Amino acid sequence: MISHETVMEKILNHFAGPSFSEEIQLAKKEFFDHMALDQDLSENFELRMNQFYDWYFFTRKLSNFGQTPLNSCFLVRELRFTEDEIKYIDVLKKNTHSLFEFIKIKDKDVYIKDLLKNQKLVVKSSKILFGFNEDEVFETRLIEVDGQLVFMKGFCFHPFSVKKIILEEVKKHRKNSDLDPEILMFRLMKMRYKFEQYKHVSPEKIYQNESKLTI
Repeated sequence: MISHETVMEKILNHFAGPSFSEEIQLAKKEFFDHMALDQDLSENFELRMNQFYDWYFFTRKLSNFGQTPLNSCFLVRELRFTEDEIKYIDVLKKNTHSLFEFIKIKDKDVYIKDLLKNQKLVVKSSKILFGFNEDEVFETRLIEVDGQLVFMKGFCFHPFSVKKIILEEVKKHRKNSDLDPEILMFRLMKMRYKFEQYKHVSPEKIYQNESKLTI
């Protein structure tokens, strides 16, 4: 059955396949830096890889194409798409990437707030119901399928104690349209990983960039 997930997988199978092995290695180095990523040792391995592939697919520009895998898929002869697949590609291209605040879960509906747009949203009959904490800030992408919002798999949950710091940055982006939210979210994601690496340092110091750590 064709879905946004099968279409994304088809595109990634090409752009993350053997002929793009060097590209993938460069991307992982850029995304993870020197962070250890051992499949057997890291309890967050699957979460991190979901974040990586969403970023690689939606945000990172390929070296030889100058645009993302999603925007490059029609330029590759080997990739042929049906009309239904093309519809899902259009859905994926209209994704919303933002910082969100979790509000509540009612039945299977997840109530959230898009902080960058200052807009409340409801993801109805969500397949993802666990991992959320009240008033927590998290990063993810949303797509709209058949009139309903759907979470993509990549999530980055930020410590509750740095919510005020993040909201201050969000206010700056609301006031200044020249600021790139992608840069902000990537930087915050790096800080989240630094927090995991340096447990002896408070998250506030890492997110405020006041420590001697290189963010």
